[in-house]
Amino acid sequence: MMTCVVIDDEPLAAELLTSYVRKTNFLELMGTYNSAVDAMRVIRNTPPDLIFLDIQMPELSGLEFATILAPQTMVIFTTAFERYAVDSYKVNTVDYLLKPISYESFLHSAGKALKRYEAEHRVLPESKQGDRFIYVKSDYKLVRIFFDDILYIEGLKDYVQLHLNTPQKKVLCLMNMKTLEDNLPHPEFMRVHRSYIVHMPKADSIDRLRIVFGDNYIPISESYKDAVQKYINNHMLN
Repeated sequence: MMTCVVIDDEPLAAELLTSYVRKTNFLELMGTYNSAVDAMRVIRNTPPDLIFLDIQMPELSGLEFATILAPQTMVIFTTAFERYAVDSYKVNTVDYLLKPISYESFLHSAGKALKRYEAEHRVLPESKQGDRFIYVKSDYKLVRIFFDDILYIEGLKDYVQLHLNTPQKKVLCLMNMKTLEDNLPHPEFMRVHRSYIVHMPKADSIDRLRIVFGDNYIPISESYKDAVQKYINNHMLN
């Protein structure tokens, strides 16, 4: 279950969103506020997982408020004005809801937030939590692969190729990307493209929409861009 907050200076809009939250079984309401300033005093010490945030508000706008939130807090903007859409995606935005907001569109946006939340809080099966290695089938034998030896993983149709920082360099195994992704610790290992999982602490650098390992460049696809940016924000010194 995700904790959430509603912030909207229009009482009727705030009341509607609050009612939507209360009938959504994967959301837990921490509070409803009519200004970002009031909310900031309360959530500073206990950041919610998600905020439904109006953009046009007195004292402090939603866009301004979003820039000072904890990096892990997701935002769904709510507004009556389409012109803010581009600016809203400069922060950790999950979605942008245009008023009047139906429950159907609310639920769709909240579902997108839940999907991201579950991906970022994925827990390995109990039997693997203490291990730092896996066994994979390669060339009719089981090969032990230590997590710390993996640089990145490449999907090749019915196979995956593990690129390693060992003399062996590469291991090809019969497995799908989803199975491997589910058995690697997250966000240490992140899916950045349909065909690539990256061991983020091993990357040499991040160059725009590419992750660099020596002479190899791993593309970051549009659908994974926000998750990668969030990881970067959480590890960046300001």
